Amino acid sequence: MKAIIIGAGRGSRLQHKTDEIPKTLVPVMGRPMLDWILDALGAAGVQRKDIVFICGYAEEVVRARHPEFTFVRNDRWEHNNILASLMYAREHLTDGFISTYADIVYDGAIVKQLLESPHDLALGCDTDWRRRYVDRSQHPESDAEKLRAEGSRVLEISRTLPGDHASGEFIGVMKATSRGAEQLTAAFDHAAARFAGGMYREGRSFEKAYLLDLLAEMLEANVEMHREDTHGGYMEIDTLEDHAHAEKWWTERRDPEAG
Repeated sequence: MKAIIIGAGRGSRLQHKTDEIPKTLVPVMGRPMLDWILDALGAAGVQRKDIVFICGYAEEVVRARHPEFTFVRNDRWEHNNILASLMYAREHLTDGFISTYADIVYDGAIVKQLLESPHDLALGCDTDWRRRYVDRSQHPESDAEKLRAEGSRVLEISRTLPGDHASGEFIGVMKATSRGAEQLTAAFDHAAARFAGGMYREGRSFEKAYLLDLLAEMLEANVEMHREDTHGGYMEIDTLEDHAHAEKWWTERRDPEAG
């Protein structure tokens, strides 16, 4: 199964750290975030020859470091967002895929769980998510991609979901079978036909939509999704404040071996 790394953006909230490299190459705990992602994917059996990297800002740096990847260029990375970026790799989604944000660090166990899930659409979920939002002033809990589930079945996903109602945070890692990929791309086309060039969800334009916006609409249309849990084995590095907290978050995660 192919792995799609959505890495076109600069990551301006990391300020000087992305002056010459994209966000995914910023070192966290002594290694680029991309290296952590590759280790997690590799631990689940994903080979580097099966990695599709969606590039944009400072793409030449990633291309030089990883000639083994298949590259897809998002030539509008300054004007769009994660959902549109993923769809640049549409031709690689057909047979099923695992996709991942590029500015995160996570344990390989959650990738293995997602790949082993019998469901067509499976989302990685951190159940121990709230600990990372204590004193996180630049990226508050209201920005978390929260999801609500009943058992493993995901019922709702939204940033506006109250934290007390959330089962966890979507970690930005998702598995889709070929059927799941068909459902996702069909939903994208349906949304694009209605909203392209206009406003979409939660005050965002369709071009600036996040992946969770489309997932939310699919859930509202009763498309079945399930979660696979990690209990703290995930963190997002979005700001300089996050970068400063990363080692503490990682060393104090509750269940580093579990998914």
